[in-house]
Amino acid sequence: MSTPPELVIFDCDGVLVDSERIAVRIQIEVGAELGWPLTAEEVIEKFVGRSNKSIGALIEDHLPGKSAVWQQRFEDLHRAAVDSELVAVDGIHEALAALTLPTCVASSGSHEKMRHTLGHTGLHSHFEGRIFSASEVANGKPAPDLFLHAARQMGVDPSACVVVEDSKYGVQAARSAGMRSLGYAGGLTPAHWLEGPDIVVFDDMRKLPTLLSEI
Repeated sequence: MSTPPELVIFDCDGVLVDSERIAVRIQIEVGAELGWPLTAEEVIEKFVGRSNKSIGALIEDHLPGKSAVWQQRFEDLHRAAVDSELVAVDGIHEALAALTLPTCVASSGSHEKMRHTLGHTGLHSHFEGRIFSASEVANGKPAPDLFLHAARQMGVDPSACVVVEDSKYGVQAARSAGMRSLGYAGGLTPAHWLEGPDIVVFDDMRKLPTLLSEI
């Protein structure tokens, strides 16, 4: 019998804030500028869910010496687009209002980025003091480090944690951490990329409270 959930760990981009569409578009734009033409599917497969450090390493392998320029250009364009376009993931405000379990955020993004995106969408205050970044651990997703770090900081055993993720690297990290996952397929990631052991795939964030009561 599964351990009853004691903590819900949310990814940020694509789970709380609808930022992946913006990020993918900008990665394509920057790649075209700097000499690595990418399709949306390639960006989703290679970049979505990874830490800045991991993405930087991929860029450096393909375009030696250009990763810093790429990432600075991406950050500048992303910040401007967030200010004009970003919205919360559909249904997340309702889902959070209905949750009774403790929650936190564990994201590949930096704290600065999350302050910006969560603040812009009115979600930062909901998680303030319980936000963890891949910058705090040695290895980003798909390594389990970040989720295990979040569980330790929150004082909850990994077996009692449920991760809400929207990327294949995120669900892999949760599995490696010994945690169950709810894979959100209402964004850009194909549902079949999220399927696997200890993962329930869903596409409507309003269903989250019910799914957590059944997991």
